[in-house]
Amino acid sequence: MFKRAFLSAAFAIAVVATPVSVAQASTESGPITAAAVTVYYDTSSAPTFRSVIRAGAANWNARVSNVKLVENSSAATLRYREGNDSRGSYASSNGHGTGTVFIDYTQARQYNSTRIAAHETGHVLGLPDHYSGPCSELMSGGGPGTSCTNASPNATEAARVNSLWANGLASTSSEWKITVYPTAVPVG
Repeated sequence: MFKRAFLSAAFAIAVVATPVSVAQASTESGPITAAAVTVYYDTSSAPTFRSVIRAGAANWNARVSNVKLVENSSAATLRYREGNDSRGSYASSNGHGTGTVFIDYTQARQYNSTRIAAHETGHVLGLPDHYSGPCSELMSGGGPGTSCTNASPNATEAARVNSLWANGLASTSSEWKITVYPTAVPVG
């Protein structure tokens, strides 16, 4: 009997306390959405760029709410590597938080390395390249030239990532129905 009364009281307290915590969360972080998906990443194979990778991840984390990037080598689905490659820096990913980002030494000497890391991470989060875009678009990559140092996604890019990750997992590229950039041809 005591156990039943205790559980009933505990349940009543939880029900009463829940609206307060939800209200606080909604005023502090905007609309309530599904819990953010955590994408764990590993920088152990890119020690030269560890700080810029962390800065790029922090830029994404500051702009999106449905997915968070956290460094954890033992749980990583995203791995960063460094070296020389004639293709330059690139992401090999399914756009769902899994894959490898390669940062090329030569390209990192020419372009802002935090921008490179954040741009390639954008692919892992599901965004395509848009090389003809301005420097204010992170996914314009090297298109704006070597003087561009913007390493943060703009509002449109952040909204697209939030949309892709709204239900906990990114949509596949074949499911994309909304074009991010006005100059792009709509898919599907």
